[in-house]
Amino acid sequence: MDLGLRGKKVIINGGSRGIGKAALEIFAAEGCDIAFFSRDKARVDATVAELKQHGGKVVGDAFDMNDSAAYQAWLLAAADKLGGCDVFIHNASSSGAAGTMDWDMSFRLDMMGAVNGCQTLEPFLEKTGAGSVILMSSTAAVETFIYPQAFNAIKAAIITYAKQLSQLWAPKQIRVNTVCPGPIAYPGGNWATIKDAMPELYDKTLSEMPMGRFGAPEDVARAMVFLSSPAASYITGTNLVIDGGYTKRVQF
Repeated sequence: MDLGLRGKKVIINGGSRGIGKAALEIFAAEGCDIAFFSRDKARVDATVAELKQHGGKVVGDAFDMNDSAAYQAWLLAAADKLGGCDVFIHNASSSGAAGTMDWDMSFRLDMMGAVNGCQTLEPFLEKTGAGSVILMSSTAAVETFIYPQAFNAIKAAIITYAKQLSQLWAPKQIRVNTVCPGPIAYPGGNWATIKDAMPELYDKTLSEMPMGRFGAPEDVARAMVFLSSPAASYITGTNLVIDGGYTKRVQF
């Protein structure tokens, strides 16, 4: 299936490992030009080298988005270097910075990272006539999960923000959707840490996975790429749960 992504300009925050990196690899293979950042320079450099093998333009920077003014400046510079922005994915999170209990960090990175990213890139997304935004949430936002945490509550707020934004931006031909991954395991990720530090929680969660395994980054990334592509041109305001059946809620 041709997703219609060749030549599209994609900006992702947080993309040197896990779901973000898996999405970058697919976008690059689809022929997209890409801009991303992450905090770890070595991982950024390695990711840039991998992505460039697909032949598209790749902009990768080591950057900490805690400074909102600098974050907005980076987004503008990325759009300028790429020659626009067709797809924006807000992937950076307090979860990756071990800050799920930190209210200030979760609000700053997860919530305001989404808001500032959308507001800054709105003119570029509108100019394309077929802009697409994906804001990453979590199944921790749609069901009670482990313990009351800032991360869970803020990720729930992002779903509401995205839904309302999708209504506002639909006349501008900008689609806005959210994606809620369930437990995703990969080397160096949160569930790898939990496996070592809290094996009982890891084993209990694994036992509750109907498909008998944790998700892999690619399981989420493939759906993200489709949802952001012209092949999904009539899908907006949707919250896509990708969890292998882990959550028990019924959504009508």
